[in-house]
Amino acid sequence: MGELYIGLMSGTSLDGVDAALVEFEGDALSCIATHTEPYTPDLRAAVLALCRPDATIDKMLELDVRLGRLFARQIQQLLAAAGVPASRVIAAGSHGQTIYHQPRGSYPSSLQIGDPNIIAHLTGITTVADFRRRDMAAGGQGAPLVPAFHKAFFQQEGENRVIVNIGGIGNITVLPADAEKAVTGFDTGPGNVLLDSWTATCLKTPMDNNGAWAASGKVDTRLLERMLRDPFFQQYPPKSTGREYFNHAWLQNHLYTKTLAPEDIAATLCELTASTIALAIRQHAPLTEHILVCGGGVNNTTLFRRLKELMAPSPVESSKAAGIDPDWVEAIAFAWLAKQTVEKKPGNLPAVTGAERFVSLGGRYQG
Repeated sequence: MGELYIGLMSGTSLDGVDAALVEFEGDALSCIATHTEPYTPDLRAAVLALCRPDATIDKMLELDVRLGRLFARQIQQLLAAAGVPASRVIAAGSHGQTIYHQPRGSYPSSLQIGDPNIIAHLTGITTVADFRRRDMAAGGQGAPLVPAFHKAFFQQEGENRVIVNIGGIGNITVLPADAEKAVTGFDTGPGNVLLDSWTATCLKTPMDNNGAWAASGKVDTRLLERMLRDPFFQQYPPKSTGREYFNHAWLQNHLYTKTLAPEDIAATLCELTASTIALAIRQHAPLTEHILVCGGGVNNTTLFRRLKELMAPSPVESSKAAGIDPDWVEAIAFAWLAKQTVEKKPGNLPAVTGAERFVSLGGRYQG
């Protein structure tokens, strides 16, 4: 019988929290059960308000408690559905909800909320949280962290692979065919965050389902070129970003006219995501033979199709082709990162984050 861990992931898209119960046995894993709890509209609005510069400390602390309770309830529902007692779970890894990420400047910082004290207390399960800041203490950017998991479970000897994760922010992991070579990776820019924001503004819905709205418009090349000139896309890795940078205000600053049809802007935002991912792969992984895609963006058929077109002839597939459901890669990854921490093993990749050395990530909150 293997060891059980739980991973919790709530990403930049702010659509909810994913929980995965994972069994690890040797070098293999199996996902035993999953559960998703969508954020209610009022909770999502409250978290979004925290991402603004005028957010107040009292609201942040209130949401820290609310999310801690929500995450704990997620674990309880997950275990009840799986028929597994909490006593069997060694630890839960909670990424937390990012409300601020500023990896550059004199005082690099990152903040995720969802109090792990509450999670540990209500579930009785040791909780590992605050993963990013230990990497930042070691001089890294604290993100992306999932590439270490990608290396452990997706790297294949003899094939140059790239893992593309499309959440609110897009990022890539470059897995060399030679396992002795360093794995690299970085945030490529906006994933779903800008299109989601534009869809919410125009259609009053949280996302462009299947990319259907973007598919109805035409890419505006002038707008696309203006956005592609943003300095972030020219920065050399390591680099990471978030909603603090790519947001509705960023989009408004790049709109050169008010006469563009809303669906054309949506089409251009979809193209921006696909083209920046493709550009990153061509520039930093020119020998790529196989591309595996995970994250919520894999369900945007317009985006997925466009990425395939841009990366031809290299095959582009869902991570399901390698045995892991694309919707659950990140939650499973944080179960694995919790396991790494419990076993006092490193969870970061210095070549990805820029840290000065490998470190075990996060703090442990005893259950």
